[in-house]
Amino acid sequence: MVVLAVDVGGTKLAVGLVDTDGELVLSERMPTPPGGDADALWKALAGLAESVAERAAGELIGIGIGVGGPMAWPEGVVSPLNMPGWRDFPLVARLSERFPGIPVRIHNDAVAFAVAEHWRGAGHGSDNMLGMVVSTGVGGGLILGGHLIDGGTGNAGHIGHIIVEPDGPACGCGGRGCLEAVARGPALANWAVTQGWEPGGAAVSDLPEPLYMEAAMASARQLAFDAAAGDPIALAAMRRAGRAIGLALASATHLCDLDLVTIGGGLSQAGKLIFDPLEESLRAHARMDFAQRVRVLPAALGQDAGLIGAAALILRSDHYWAG
Repeated sequence: MVVLAVDVGGTKLAVGLVDTDGELVLSERMPTPPGGDADALWKALAGLAESVAERAAGELIGIGIGVGGPMAWPEGVVSPLNMPGWRDFPLVARLSERFPGIPVRIHNDAVAFAVAEHWRGAGHGSDNMLGMVVSTGVGGGLILGGHLIDGGTGNAGHIGHIIVEPDGPACGCGGRGCLEAVARGPALANWAVTQGWEPGGAAVSDLPEPLYMEAAMASARQLAFDAAAGDPIALAAMRRAGRAIGLALASATHLCDLDLVTIGGGLSQAGKLIFDPLEESLRAHARMDFAQRVRVLPAALGQDAGLIGAAALILRSDHYWAG
């Protein structure tokens, strides 16, 4: 028995088969059609899903999906911010029509990441953890008492919109000073440019929309490389991000009594450049005795996390599905 797992992102589409032990048996990936309209996006995803499903050696018992928000949950009508071609797109209904007779379940891609890390990754064995992604955006999923916490609309764990600078930069959500506005990769690179850092090449803001996210994260990766080489502005940017994340995690730990935080996503790969200022900030602000036990670890599952977490919505519904 296997689950068809789907991971939908602004730059890539991934589909895989996950067995009942949580092992990714096989997977296929392709670039998300740049600037694709609803039909082009659906055609690409459906073709990929059918190609993978045809290779299933055992019974296909369900489909799990991770996709960026916002969405109507658990109905699965999606409007990912980084995929303008899909607005109010009935993704769950479309997949249910294409693969009738099996359950189709969906959640935010950051939630799928958190679920995977709790089930099979760095968070295994912790009953109270936050899984967090720091990349083109900042998202998360919350596990308390060994179970995924959905909240009233499926948006619990949205740590990217904890306020870390009340008078800070504008955020895409309409607020100011959110963690995402400070620490996401593109925002960090843009801040460094305002301080005099020169990433080289065309400015990200000069690029057409379909290329924006890829170029923005390339700039963020270059920023991490420059920080590792000792560039003072790049180092300051990494410290800025680390401090902001640590501050947000202190608040989350006090609120939720966390044992563990696992962090993944492109920016987390900067290693000590991010984790050292993060730890310093977290320890400075997590002052209650119970909060001081929280540990922060890098994620363990890499690019497979989204698929494994999506599959867990089917395979471990007792812990991760209440829709």
